[in-house]
Amino acid sequence: MSGRECYHCKQWVEEGEPHDCWTTTEAALTRDLSEDLREAWERLRETAASLGDQRIYASHKSIMFSRTSCYFFVRPKRNFLEVCLFLGRTLKAPHVRRAVPASKTKVAHILQIRHRDEVEAPFTDWLEEAYGLSDASGVKPPARRAKPGPERRAQSARRARAAAKKPKRG
Repeated sequence: MSGRECYHCKQWVEEGEPHDCWTTTEAALTRDLSEDLREAWERLRETAASLGDQRIYASHKSIMFSRTSCYFFVRPKRNFLEVCLFLGRTLKAPHVRRAVPASKTKVAHILQIRHRDEVEAPFTDWLEEAYGLSDASGVKPPARRAKPGPERRAQSARRARAAAKKPKRG
């Protein structure tokens, strides 16, 4: 018997047997959730879906919610739903386990949902804010002035010398 162990899922795969551990579904990721977590997941999905047009899909161990870019994702765990929410600001709230910069304009907030009742304000307000931020217009980083090129630096230097030579009016 020749085969190999999958690098990602550690499953034994026989030679010639197709194996795709990356492809998954929402149902597969939420199948083993407890009743409380399943209710919390259903309410969370329903709330997010009601925000408007978006794409909801499973990817490896997460369920992604995106418009033009992902605005949050959920990782179902044994005892909680780990939610990663992308906002344009850092939240200071007891719900937030961790906040880390995700890009120049977005901060990733990690939260844990353990019960259906936790999927309400302020969490739903943050979901709406993230949904709005993920729109194509989004938040753009502040424009930076380009560093002056050699001609521009020379021109500035000439102006500075000329200004220094001019007599001051008194």
